[in-house]
Amino acid sequence: MFSLFRENIRIALDSIKSQLLRTILTIIIIGIGIWALVGILSAVKALENTISSDFASMGANTFNIQRYEFTVNSNRGGERKKVNPIISYDNIREFIDVYQYPFSQVSVSFRGTSGAEVKFESEKTDPEVQVYGVNENYLENTGTKIDQGRNFTIFDIQNNAKVCLIGADFTKNLFKNDNPIGKTISIRGVKFKIIGLLESKGSTFGNNQDLKVLIPIQVARGIYTNANINYNISVRVDDKEMLQGAQDEAIVKFRNVRGLSPVEENNFGLERSDDLINRIGSITGALEIAAWIISIITILGSSIALMNIMLVSVTERTREIGVRKALGAKRKTISTQFFMETIVIGQLGSVLGILLGLLTGWLFAYFTGFDFGLPWTAMIGATVISFVTAVIAGSYPATKAAKLDPIESLRYE
Repeated sequence: MFSLFRENIRIALDSIKSQLLRTILTIIIIGIGIWALVGILSAVKALENTISSDFASMGANTFNIQRYEFTVNSNRGGERKKVNPIISYDNIREFIDVYQYPFSQVSVSFRGTSGAEVKFESEKTDPEVQVYGVNENYLENTGTKIDQGRNFTIFDIQNNAKVCLIGADFTKNLFKNDNPIGKTISIRGVKFKIIGLLESKGSTFGNNQDLKVLIPIQVARGIYTNANINYNISVRVDDKEMLQGAQDEAIVKFRNVRGLSPVEENNFGLERSDDLINRIGSITGALEIAAWIISIITILGSSIALMNIMLVSVTERTREIGVRKALGAKRKTISTQFFMETIVIGQLGSVLGILLGLLTGWLFAYFTGFDFGLPWTAMIGATVISFVTAVIAGSYPATKAAKLDPIESLRYE
């Protein structure tokens, strides 16, 4: 049985070689459909892996109070989009004073700049360092971990200590092969002692999360004095069961901070990390469906091309079929041979498409800094689709070849 299968494979490959150009074109057509499927799903998976891991690191028991909701409805009827006021320093200070929900902690932060130049002795970085002002709860609420050294303490924040935490990329430029803990850097002429090195988090959407400096929030306010700074508030509870109550309490307290009356709508947004993950999942799910539709349409077109090439092959090999039947070949043997040829062509197209799709997904992840992952569902689906396509496309040519009259076939010129 195995020897017969191997012989059919050998005959199929010999037949493919005899009509190489048409076969290559068909393989490419099938490969393009598989490429679209695997390539898009590889990119989508890389995007989903990165964003989900970033938000998941915050934990399912964390929520943020921010200026706007995650999504803003498009304008309708020329209605002007509502502009929410910034979350000011007075807002966050008052919120921290009045929000006393049990087993919760509040993190406040703001980005002073994304173009700072950091100096160490005679060395300095390019002006592309992000500087954040934070309090002592920032790392835990955002899922950021310390690789070396320690976190800020409440005394560092309250006493406006000139200390800082730096991102992992500083070990590649300013502190090559050297321990940065205890060293002193300078930002805008202000000197900071390094007390901690953050774990590497990579980049998201081109935003390098490892090239940043965290400093106490009051010190940051003294350096970056823009009046329109928008602050971020993050609340974390120890038990997820208490999350809804913590959110309700936060909304009430922040509405009071904003001075809103009971009939006024919220002029701020509240987002949970798992809500963001679910929304992202719905977006990527739509992209996956689009990828499947594009791929199936392309593969249906390739099945027609594959059927045509097999019909041409049957016509050109009519005399060969007659000789095989004259030597005792049964209908099943003839049809199996042609089935095998279509399956081989289909699987070659599948392999080509999968390789191109994985390469596309890897390049996308590489240049965007996302986490590449193998789209196993797409790869298995591509293999199954190409096999089914080959079976469907090869059914009629194989049946036609098996039904040929051996005498008429031997007369064919």
